[in-house]
Amino acid sequence: MSSKNIIIPIEELDLTDLSSADQELVEHAKAAATDAYAPYSHFRVGAALRLNSGRIVTGSNQENAAYPSGLCAERTALFYAGAKYPEDPVAKLAVVAMREDGKMANLAAPCGGCRQVMLEVADRFKQPFSVILAGEKSAKIISDCRDLLPINFDASSL
Repeated sequence: MSSKNIIIPIEELDLTDLSSADQELVEHAKAAATDAYAPYSHFRVGAALRLNSGRIVTGSNQENAAYPSGLCAERTALFYAGAKYPEDPVAKLAVVAMREDGKMANLAAPCGGCRQVMLEVADRFKQPFSVILAGEKSAKIISDCRDLLPINFDASSL
């Protein structure tokens, strides 16, 4: 019998220690969260991604009474970018969540479906991208989005 450990490197920084470009991305994600349609969960999520061209694309969660017909913020942004800018790879993605009172949640990690979409976007362009999970005062940075789903459909990490 053999065993393996999966180690995911995560860098943690104060929000003020992020680069100005990363702070800008987090601010765009915050703004997107305010546009979320979340009448059921009351949990607003915003995502902002920077494409290689420098263009910023945002998305917010969009809920629907006919669950699971809604869509997460990350996939909203990634699918819009893929439809509108199909030849422009993703360079970085920031995700924030806000409670109903408008304050940022400590951390919002992407769901499994979003993690699979991130992985496929990275594979499509043969270019992994980093993910910033921003909270009220700090951010966790995963340098390769594929690390968020280490045992994926093709199980290439095993």
